[in-house]
This record gives sequence, structure tokens and C-alpha cells, in this order.
Amino acid sequence: MKRLPFLSSLAAALVLLASAASAGCYADYKAKRDKPLRLHYGTAEINGKNCTVAAAEKQIRKRIAKDGWTLLTVLGVFDDNGLQERKESAGKFHLRY
Repeated sequence: MKRLPFLSSLAAALVLLASAASAGCYADYKAKRDKPLRLHYGTAEINGKNCTVAAAEKQIRKRIAKDGWTLLTVLGVFDDNGLQERKESAGKFHLRY
């Protein structure tokens, strides 16, 4: 009989872990192009287990370079909750890279 509360608690913990593991990882960043100077603010999804600024810098730098952009800075990383509030500001660069 004492197992039932334990199993319920274990099940609840597993559900929380699964939902946390499936949370997305995103970053917002600033980039530039020269001649003529152009700047943009964008958001990007970050792949892998590490949702860190360092991981975001590495991934974004590589992605945007293909179109001639240079990464200036990664402003931060965030989960699904912060994505919608940045959509308007990022405009055409929202999840483009």
C-alpha cells in the first residue's frame, strides 16, 4: 500500500522531466553585413542538448555566414515561452536561420 504514493510521485516526476526535455531552445542575436552596412536582429532554434549562449554562437555563426552575415552577438537563450514575444521584432529573420 505504501508503494502507491511513491509510484504516483515517480510518474509525476517523469512527466515533468519529459516536458522539460522537449522544451525548445532558441536564441536571439544581432548580425551585420558590410558594403553597404546592414544590420539585423533575429531568432534561431538551437539544436542539441546544450541550450547555452556558447552553443548558440557556434550554430548561428555557421548558419548566417552562408548568406554573408557576420554574427555580432547572441543576446541570450530562451525556451518556447520567449519565442512569440520576439517574433515581431525579428521580422523576416524570425527562425530564418
